Amino acid sequence: MLLTINVVAYLVWQIILIHFEPSRMLVYQHVALSPTLPGILFEPWQLVTYSFLHLSTGFGGLLHILFNMLWMLWIGREYEQMHGPRRMLALYVIGGVGGGLLTVILHAIFPGFGPFGGIVHGASGAVLGIMTAVGVQYPQKSMALMFIGTVRIIHIVFGFVFLDILFLSAGGTSVSAHGGGILAGFIWAKSIQAGVDLSGWARIFYPSGNSRRRGGILHTLEAWFESKNRQGSNSPPDHLGRSRAPHDKEVQSQTDSESDVDTILDKISEKGYDSLTRKEKTTLLDASRDD
Repeated sequence: MLLTINVVAYLVWQIILIHFEPSRMLVYQHVALSPTLPGILFEPWQLVTYSFLHLSTGFGGLLHILFNMLWMLWIGREYEQMHGPRRMLALYVIGGVGGGLLTVILHAIFPGFGPFGGIVHGASGAVLGIMTAVGVQYPQKSMALMFIGTVRIIHIVFGFVFLDILFLSAGGTSVSAHGGGILAGFIWAKSIQAGVDLSGWARIFYPSGNSRRRGGILHTLEAWFESKNRQGSNSPPDHLGRSRAPHDKEVQSQTDSESDVDTILDKISEKGYDSLTRKEKTTLLDASRDD
């Protein structure tokens, strides 16, 4: 979902919106982040929407969104598998909001300093929030980098911080958004370690546990698409020519399996993937294969 929103927004901007003055000004003034006070107080949604925009043109703009999405995919995919889409979505948004808030604060203090001002866009703050959260929560987690070798995630974050400081006065990069995302990711990881879940608000998109099939905006959309697909297909007939209905025992077995998976997902949400027993991990793996 996060990849799709970012890529679609990028394509719509590059192909359509950028070519018309009214739409271009609308995006720059009301969707991207303009950190000037008091304007941001009247359009607080910019603290979220800017992290789904990549407005740079040409090859540099393509690289901007490409590497943001690749970093999110490389590091975020496993985190989502372990902690669920609700926490992944919340972490992305909180990282972006953290980057936006720090930009607003530093711009108010240093209004004439380029890296803390101007129109801000891009998912870098949100992605760095994800990287920091993973690096702090799992300090031994590492990944292989071309020409460098295997590096811990937290050390990669330190590398980004070093580059931001090194090119602080070069302009073109919102150092404050990067720093705010890193700070938000650090706070997120420490909160999780302290047993505090900051993703509760994201239940409107991804309800947890047994309720996840009964509500949530995204699950409602998924259910609607599934129902439309079922309407367009017929059940395979049995040897008598009648549509085959599932046997009562099959239905009961499927219900029990779903209940077991719900319980396991609740445990992951509360204590993390590592708290699962070998049997629970096997059950979860089998369920994912069935899906």
